[in-house]
Amino acid sequence: MADVFPSSLHVRDVGMKATDDPVVWDYAKDNDFMIVSKDADMHDLSLIFGDPPKVVWLRLGNCSTSDVENLLRRDFGVIELFYEDNHVSLLALP
Repeated sequence: MADVFPSSLHVRDVGMKATDDPVVWDYAKDNDFMIVSKDADMHDLSLIFGDPPKVVWLRLGNCSTSDVENLLRRDFGVIELFYEDNHVSLLALP
């Protein structure tokens, strides 16, 4: 996905694969990242704390990595507009 999201990282890239959500939240906040997750807990944290960080909540259920990639590519423009909008903190896809 580096061609459309060149600065993106996976939690495993920063040694946080099995890390609790609040720690991931703080890392994203401290490092100006947006969180993209299928985890409803990130949705809940977004509703409680707002942004930063912004959260893209992928409501795909059980699916393949390819399904996730296709969704993110398909909705790139929507995600880009969401990132630039200072008035919203959560984007639910699809």
